[in-house]
Amino acid sequence: MRPLPKGIYTPLPCFFKQNENLDLESFVNHLKFIAQAGTIPVISGSAGEAVHLDREERIELIRTARGTLDRIGCSDVPIVAGVGGASTRESIKLARDAAEAGADYGMVIPPGYYAGALIANRDSIKSFFVNIAEASDLPIIIYNFPAVSGGVDMDSDLVVDIIKGSPNICGIKLTCANVGKLTRILAEANSPNFKERYPRRTKDLEFTAIDGFIDFLLPSVAVGAGGAISGLPNFAPKACVKLWDLCQSHDTAKEALELQQLISLADRVQLKMGIHGMKKLLNRQFGYSPVSRRPLPSMSDDLADSMFADPYLQKLLQLEATL
Repeated sequence: MRPLPKGIYTPLPCFFKQNENLDLESFVNHLKFIAQAGTIPVISGSAGEAVHLDREERIELIRTARGTLDRIGCSDVPIVAGVGGASTRESIKLARDAAEAGADYGMVIPPGYYAGALIANRDSIKSFFVNIAEASDLPIIIYNFPAVSGGVDMDSDLVVDIIKGSPNICGIKLTCANVGKLTRILAEANSPNFKERYPRRTKDLEFTAIDGFIDFLLPSVAVGAGGAISGLPNFAPKACVKLWDLCQSHDTAKEALELQQLISLADRVQLKMGIHGMKKLLNRQFGYSPVSRRPLPSMSDDLADSMFADPYLQKLLQLEATL
């Protein structure tokens, strides 16, 4: 099994042709761009319009990605695949599909359609993750993103309880930007007593907490964060990897802070644009298809022009070109 490295993860958009069929050519070209820059691909996540994909399309994307990475000399690069579905049963099927297609890790977000019932019964949230992890051949990463899961926001106590429930849960993505929560989870899950009492299925795999935003990477690294999954590396992967590298040493703290500030300001634009806006700007940058599946709207040219002209985004892209 490929290890889960610390560093920068890029959630790949899913590109579509005008008829909304998969645009695998754009997908492959973009995968090469982000992988050769040193980031790890996340496929069929929120940015990848996972909710718009059927099982066969998810499988095709993973198989295409694994084959591409192997062909370009990146056979050691793991694939994280979104495998969360609307039910436990569906999620287990998606996890098994992903394993057979060549993914290395599965990332699971709680379903938001019946969020009220889940929020009212914490045990149901725990059971959702534990049941999937126990039935999955892939190690499972918990995905906490309240904004797209009906407000389900797992606190650190619940997360630790979920980790106790299955040795196949290896990490968490925190798109709630709560550094205190991240600190508490890692302090418990990676303590010697916890690891002895609740060992992971893969013995040498330390529990990892990954930021869901890159704008707080520097402070989170100080408390043990294992990286960031952010849309920004789709535009500037080398600059984001450079920030990660700078965050690893006190000797480069000043330079890390300066780059963190620039990246945070540029990320503000990326966070506002949404998936359809991300595709529109990637179309400007690389010529990829900007099409999203309906009902997602398209972004107007005027709005795309104003976002692409943002001085902080342009400064980051200029830095990217020098790396």
